[in-house]
Amino acid sequence: MSLLNEYMKKEQLLKQLRDELQQLEQDQRLKGELEFKEKLEQLMQSHDKTAADVIELLNPDSEQSTARQPSSSESQGAGRRKRKLKVYRNPHTGDVVETRGGNQKTLKAWKEEYGNDTVEQWLERTE
Repeated sequence: MSLLNEYMKKEQLLKQLRDELQQLEQDQRLKGELEFKEKLEQLMQSHDKTAADVIELLNPDSEQSTARQPSSSESQGAGRRKRKLKVYRNPHTGDVVETRGGNQKTLKAWKEEYGNDTVEQWLERTE
């Protein structure tokens, strides 16, 4: 694609995004949400509270209690370590597979169709 064509497409996309943004700015629901957010931030600031403080106050069972309780594998002593999450993206279809083991149905089908080495090159990230 020529540089001029690319520029014109980007310019058209920018115009489309500006139009969508302008429509959002006219939406009363967005105005209400922005007003709520602003008032909430002012209230938090006046009471010297952070977002985490507010979340903990509204939902005390969320982060704190789960952080204190050991997981079932930890409470059993020496258990297996959790496998790393692997994320694969098929460049032909754009499909994404997230798996912690090699026994995932779609991943097996890809390896059968394209070969193990090829599919392993599709690995995007490991967590």
